[in-house]
Amino acid sequence: MSDFDFGIIVKSIPFLLEGMGLTLLLTVFAIIGGLLLGTILALCRLSPFKLLSFLAGSYVNFFRSMPLILVIFWFYFLVPFLLGRPVGGFYSVLIAFIMFEAAYYCEIMRAGIQSVRTGQVYAGQALGLTYQQNMRYVVLPQAFRAMVPILLTQAIILFQDTSLVYVVGLRDFLVAADIIANRDNRLMEMFLTVAVVYFVLCLAGQAGIRKLQEKYPTGQ
Repeated sequence: MSDFDFGIIVKSIPFLLEGMGLTLLLTVFAIIGGLLLGTILALCRLSPFKLLSFLAGSYVNFFRSMPLILVIFWFYFLVPFLLGRPVGGFYSVLIAFIMFEAAYYCEIMRAGIQSVRTGQVYAGQALGLTYQQNMRYVVLPQAFRAMVPILLTQAIILFQDTSLVYVVGLRDFLVAADIIANRDNRLMEMFLTVAVVYFVLCLAGQAGIRKLQEKYPTGQ
């Protein structure tokens, strides 16, 4: 550790920040897309129409049985094939993350919706709300409130999983650090920096989750 060079870390900050920008961009877009698709899937799974419920359940079981890296490979090669033109690594992995995360968000949403007491649903019906209005104004707001800590936990996992984009050649935070580490032969400095940054960001996220759990305890 005597030759540990802090200077190389400071000098590399702009390059590392570019990589972190891609990591955060992928994480945010994948969360938004995954939540939207996951909500639709959850409503389909809870639908009284058996075919919708079956199709949504099959989707969830399929993607939850696959390793994420395999899904990334599929979409990296499949999307350009279906479209007949290249779409680039970023959009391929973004679609893969959204499709994969939607399966997990679906199950979180489904559990959250089912946690809303039946009396609340009946109260909405008694007020003359349609099924869609009941879901929009009564059920989903309460379900989201109960699910926020779990959704944030899944977001942290997704943030860590974005490091897999190295397999399609994208330069995220980890890859940026790896480039510098190999270029300047400073493996220790760069990989320790990566570990510290991931640890600090994930620790901050977990602290936020604990505060939310204290503010909105289960069963409130």
